[in-house]
Parts: sequence; structure tokens; C-alpha cells
Amino acid sequence: MSRDPKTLDAASTAIRGGRRASGASLAPALWSSTVWESDSMADANRRATSLRADEFYGRYANPTVRSFEEVIAALEGAEDAMAFASGMGAIATTVMALCSSGDHIVATKQLYAGTLTFLQGPCARFGIEVSLVDGTVPGAIAAAVRPGRTMLVLAETPSNPRLELCDLDEIGSITGPFTVVDSTFATPLGQQPLAHGVDLVLHSATKGIAGHNDATIGVIAGEQELVDSIWGYGVLHGAMASPFDALNALRGVRTLAVRTAHQAATAQRLGEWLEAHPAVAAVHYPGLGSHLQHDLAKRQMRQFGTVLAFELQGGRDRVAKVLDRVQLVRRATSLGGPETLVCHPMTTTHAGLTADEQADTGVTEGLVRVSLGLEDAADIIADFADALS
Repeated sequence: MSRDPKTLDAASTAIRGGRRASGASLAPALWSSTVWESDSMADANRRATSLRADEFYGRYANPTVRSFEEVIAALEGAEDAMAFASGMGAIATTVMALCSSGDHIVATKQLYAGTLTFLQGPCARFGIEVSLVDGTVPGAIAAAVRPGRTMLVLAETPSNPRLELCDLDEIGSITGPFTVVDSTFATPLGQQPLAHGVDLVLHSATKGIAGHNDATIGVIAGEQELVDSIWGYGVLHGAMASPFDALNALRGVRTLAVRTAHQAATAQRLGEWLEAHPAVAAVHYPGLGSHLQHDLAKRQMRQFGTVLAFELQGGRDRVAKVLDRVQLVRRATSLGGPETLVCHPMTTTHAGLTADEQADTGVTEGLVRVSLGLEDAADIIADFADALS
């Protein structure tokens, strides 16, 4: 007797899902074509006017991309998903599909710098007003909603780079505007925003989902009607995922469970070790009891994530010395891959923000972000011990 796919554990779903376009092949099939032949004029019209016909034209859909979308939808407990050329492609398309001139957005200030820049730049230029609130304050997001005018609520949890959290139940209880949560740092195995009533979950799948530093891709998931409406604009926006990146991302999904379990366990060990180091002023990781939102993390997260941040005493100069001395750990600004990466957010990921914006989002001179990879935890700790000595 076959098992109902809906009862499978997430790790099994990651292996089973997204195989419709691959036939009997165990490896995902690459459909590289940008266009498909039609059987007749009537058939061409049917494909051209169908929602997301995946054998018509590459900007509309693609079988390999649809396979990736289907497995993400299954992992998120969603009716459907849609992939994009990048995480920012997902954000920009979603915002512009749902908002028009005169609309209002409530967003948490704890956002990736690229998202903040998009909200405060292009959105303002197009006449979309944005209110930034502290997402860690209970009730702050809902209090900023303007009935009849707020079209979108956008939050990121855990946040980049300080791993601050928003209460998913609070966001999911907001009625009126569409609610969107960027869950990149958690991955679908870390939390499920849709299960808390959130309308859309969004990922820069370039990071932990793809997991090998060889795919640039974003994805959203939610109710089919909402995803289809965003697809309608997305065809015009043009930020569609490449089938080559979707292939690599789909391969990454197959090992998502074992990768994130190892990386999260290493993050926990490194965080505990850093907390005891005299050169470290603070460690930001939801799995630590010292994290101000640890109880919230236990309530809404199944894994505490593969990224941590810490405050180094001595500021920017001390950070530069530590980053110069690491050997096993790589200096790079992405996250979620097999290599452990370290970066200084003030001068890399959040360098485009003003000094006031950096201060307002907690990006200090001594803040260091670490994305844990698949190396042995003891070796990573030893590398940081040497660099901090």
C-alpha cells in the first residue's frame, strides 16, 4: 500500500517531490529549450492563453523549473510555487504584482539590505509608501497597518544579519493586506510560515535550498490563485528562473535535510563556543538560550538555522585581523553552501545602507556573520580559535 505524500516527513518529501517532468530518471531532467512546437494553430492558442503552460515559451514556464516549484510547494505545504531568476527577482516581482501607486507597505526594518534598498528606492519612485517597523516588538507590525490602504506586509525571519525573529502567528493573524515572509535563513525545513496563516513564503533559494553555490534562483509559495496572479505580472516583469539553475536547485533539495541538520548542529556548537570567548561581546543565534527570542524560536522553528552572527570586541580593525587569519573558513558573502563562510556585513552585504540605516538595523563595526558549512565542527572552531588568538 502506497503512502499518502501529504503524510511524509519533510526529508522524504525533499527526495520524492518534483519528479513529474523526469519520467523514470532518478536524476532531474534538464529541459533547456526556450520554445516548444505546437500541433496546430488551435493548440498554439491554447498554450498561449493557458496559465503557466510549461511547454510553450520559456518566459511562461519550463518543465525543469516547474519540477523545482512543485517540490518547494510540497515542502512548504503550499498549493503552488513560482521560481524567479534570484531572490531579489522574487521580491521585486511580488511587490510590483501586488502593489500600485498610492498603496502602502508595512515592512520590518530587519530586512536584507537589497530588500530595504528596493523598498526605499524604486517603490518610493513609483509612489508606493513604505513604513518600516521593528518586527521584534509584539504587535508593532499590525499596529502599522492602515485599513483600506496597506496592500502588503513584508517581514524577514530570521533576519539578515542579526538573526532577529518576527512572530509568525502575529503576522498570520493580520487581515486585509497580503502577508509575505522571507524565510531564506530558515529554509522550508526550518519553519513553515504558511502554517501560521501567512499568505506567501519567499526564499532566496540561491542560499540554503540550492546549497552548493552554483545556482542563482528565488521562489515564492502560497495559494494557487495568489501565485497565479503574481505569475501573470511575472511574465511581463521577466525575472524568470533559468532551467539550469532550477536543475541545480532541485539537486540541492535532495540533500536539504541532511545538510541543514549538520549545519545547524555546527552553528549551535560554534555559538556556544563563541559565547565563552573573552573577545566576543555577544552571539546572535536563535538556538542559544541567551537569544532574546529563544522561546519564540522554539515555538515556531523546527531547526534554528545554519547562520549565526557575533559581535567582536575591538570593532572593525579587530574584525579585519580575524578575517585575514582564518584558513579553513572562507571570506565570502553568501550563505547556505557546503563551505563555511564569514563576512563583515557593514562592508559587504549591508555596505549600500547609510550609516544611520546600518545603526538602525544593528549592523555595527564589530558584527561578523558566519554561514556554517559541512566541514567538521571541531575544525571550524579550531580555525576561529586560531584567528581570535
